Amino acid sequence: MELSGMEGWDFGEVDHLSIYTLLDDYAGYETGFYGQHGISFLVDVVAGEVRRRILFDVGQSGEPILYNMEKMGLGPGEVNVVFLSHCHYDHTGGLLEILRAIGKEVPVIAHPRIFRKNLVRSGSRNVGLPYTKEEAEEYGARWILDSQPRELMEGVITTGEIPREERVDFERETTLGLYTIEAGKLVRDYMLDDISLAVRTREGLVVVSGCSHAGIVSIVEKAKRITGSREVRAVVGGFHLIDADDRRIERTVEALREMRVGRIYTGHCTGLRAECRFLREFRERFEKLHSGKIIKL
Repeated sequence: MELSGMEGWDFGEVDHLSIYTLLDDYAGYETGFYGQHGISFLVDVVAGEVRRRILFDVGQSGEPILYNMEKMGLGPGEVNVVFLSHCHYDHTGGLLEILRAIGKEVPVIAHPRIFRKNLVRSGSRNVGLPYTKEEAEEYGARWILDSQPRELMEGVITTGEIPREERVDFERETTLGLYTIEAGKLVRDYMLDDISLAVRTREGLVVVSGCSHAGIVSIVEKAKRITGSREVRAVVGGFHLIDADDRRIERTVEALREMRVGRIYTGHCTGLRAECRFLREFRERFEKLHSGKIIKL
């Protein structure tokens, strides 16, 4: 599969889009699916005669994802490309198990900084990738590392890195106190490796995010800018507002409302307070994610 990085390009539109929630913290009510702290989607896209199945994040373990895939009638061998939204273990930890199940060499798209150490607060705990680049390659990963927007197929584009200065003012600080090591010193980590997917449909833009450490409002703004889309049909993923204060939650909800976002599908790290606020604002246009949930757009 040939991939190209082209910001400002006419990316076209997809004909069909289905998003299968392979993993979320919440297993759903009477579903029988497995839940685990983490997130994973299978983004199934058709444009003309081209079909791609993009595995978006791989949770912290492959076992519940593979179980849920089987329950949903999906096979890991159908995956064409793996997309890792950022370095955290609950989005990347299952990669080796998943690659083994896929059973063939597969492109793995990520930001070039994804392999760094990512430390919580005091620097005592690394929450980054639990394996090396070379270990993943032994299982069939063909790394495609890019900080810029990248076209995956007609109508599907990665957002690329969102620098702090490009983020809206209230999202320039991450909600988590994260650190990394540069030149032997412990420094703040602003999660520049946080990237998302933008999918252009005939009814508007669909944005898929993992944890939104770059800020979900900033991510949607970037997706609109690189695709030239005005209408945002849906935003899907974790928004990492679980540890945000009420003001940040309120400003996030207000901004997405002002963008006239059609539907909100969220869970994982968004947090109960933020989910309640989205439910009050978007009403029937809000849906909580859970393992096994299928979104057809």
